[in-house]
Amino acid sequence: MAKKKIGLPPLDWLRVFEAAGRLGGFSAAAREFGLTQAAVSQRIGNLEAWLGRTLFVREARGVSLTVEGESYLPLVQDSLQALERNTEDLFGKFPRELRVAGLSSNIHALVVPSLTRFHEMRPKVRVMTDSVARRSSLDEEKTWLQIRYGRGAWPGRDSELIAREVLVPMAAPGVEWGAPLIDLRGERPGWSDWARKTEQGDVTTSNISFDSMEHALSAARQGMGVALGSMPLAKADLQAGRLLRLNLPELKTRDGYWLTWPEDRAKSKKQRALIADFLLALQG
Repeated sequence: MAKKKIGLPPLDWLRVFEAAGRLGGFSAAAREFGLTQAAVSQRIGNLEAWLGRTLFVREARGVSLTVEGESYLPLVQDSLQALERNTEDLFGKFPRELRVAGLSSNIHALVVPSLTRFHEMRPKVRVMTDSVARRSSLDEEKTWLQIRYGRGAWPGRDSELIAREVLVPMAAPGVEWGAPLIDLRGERPGWSDWARKTEQGDVTTSNISFDSMEHALSAARQGMGVALGSMPLAKADLQAGRLLRLNLPELKTRDGYWLTWPEDRAKSKKQRALIADFLLALQG
C-alpha cells in the first residue's frame, strides 16, 4: 500500500480504529458507534490509505491486527485518553455525583458516617450507593467506584487504603469476659487464631455462629456474648457506647478496607480530586 499522506489522520478514523482493535473486530466497533460494518470498514480503509500501511488482516472468519496495527493501537489509545482527560480538565464541569458500591455492611459502617465530612468538602455533590449481597458480586457490578475488603491487589484496579482490619474482643455494656464467644465464619481470623497469636490459651465458642461481621456485631450489641469485632466496622458502636472494647489484646491482620476503581477510570484531575476528598472523608 503506497503512502498517501503524512500528518494527523481525522479523529473519527482513529476512534474507529481504536474500537476495532480493542474489541477485536469491525462488527463490535460498529455496534459501539452505531454504524454499519461497511462504514467502519470504510473508515479503517481510509486510515490505512492515509498511513500507507495495512493495519488489519481481513480473513473469512474476521479481522486481526497486523504487526504495525498492534504497534499503532496503544499509541492511539494513549493519545485519545490524554485528549479526553485534558478536555475534561479544561472545559468539563466539576463532578456533581459520586456513586459507590460495596457490601451493605461496609456502606453502613464506612460510608454513612463519612457523609457529613464529605459534604462539608463537596456540598454540591450528590452521593449514591449501590449495595451488593456478596463480595464476589463486585466483579460484575456496573458501579466502578467500589469499597472492597482484602489486601489491596485486584487485577486492573487501582486502590487506596481506607483502614486496616483490626480485630478486638468487644461486648455490650455489662457483658464481661467469660460470656459466650460469638463465632464468626469466613476469611477473617477467628477466636482460635486470636487465642493462638495473642497467647491467651484455649477458647471455646458458643452455639451462636454467623457468616457476617455485621450480624456478629448486632448479636454483641444485644448482649448475646463477646464478638471478635472489626474496629473499622464497629467504630460507630464503640463511639456511641453500644459496644465496649474489653481489656484484652487486639489482633492486627494483613487485610483492610479499600476504595478501588478501574485503572482506566478516574484519569482527569477533577475526578481524582473528587475521589481524594471522598477517601479523606472515609479515613476520618
